[in-house]
Amino acid sequence: ITVDQSALLALKSHITHDPHNFLATNWSTSTSFCSWIGVTCGSRHHRVTALNLSSMGLTGTISSQLGNLTFLAWLDIHQNSFQGSLPTELTNLRRMKYLDFGKNSFNEEIPSWFRCFSKLQRLSLYLNNIIGVIPSTLGNLSKLERLALSRNQISGRIPNSLFKCKELKFLSLFNNSLEGSIPTEIGNLTLLETLDLGDNYFKDNLSKLQVLKLRGDKISGT
Repeated sequence: ITVDQSALLALKSHITHDPHNFLATNWSTSTSFCSWIGVTCGSRHHRVTALNLSSMGLTGTISSQLGNLTFLAWLDIHQNSFQGSLPTELTNLRRMKYLDFGKNSFNEEIPSWFRCFSKLQRLSLYLNNIIGVIPSTLGNLSKLERLALSRNQISGRIPNSLFKCKELKFLSLFNNSLEGSIPTEIGNLTLLETLDLGDNYFKDNLSKLQVLKLRGDKISGT
């Protein structure tokens, strides 16, 4: 049994409800894991490069062994009922470019160790029960293009470090409990196309805008 197959089977064992029997019937050791539903492997090394379990109605937690899928660059589990903690072993996934955990039941803080995903281009945690503050370490994600944290219970201020993510094109913090002033450093995001800060507790008038589509216009700091 390979490392990747073992990691996938560990994830399967953490699924407590699989209403459509997607994994129960398809993720079988009698077939190659590269042919399993939702799994994509690279042609050269036959390692898992993408895992798409979105909209399967799954309930469960994330296995720490998922961190052994060291070639994984795409992980999409949105629109399920995953909950619990995100294991720190995920820091081993240094190739990660796309993470979508949206529409689940995660109810802890955004891990500061997300900074390890130096190649990350998209991070989606919208429609969960995320608490705490936006960690300043997200500012280390220099390649980040889309950040979706809307419809959670995130509090505190927007960290200035977030505006070091010069590649950001989409930023959605809608419907949280964020407060304070919107940092003038937002003017650093010259590629920003969509900004959604509505339904928070900001002091600035800009926060009343639900969606600001900039269509390539530049934002300048004041």
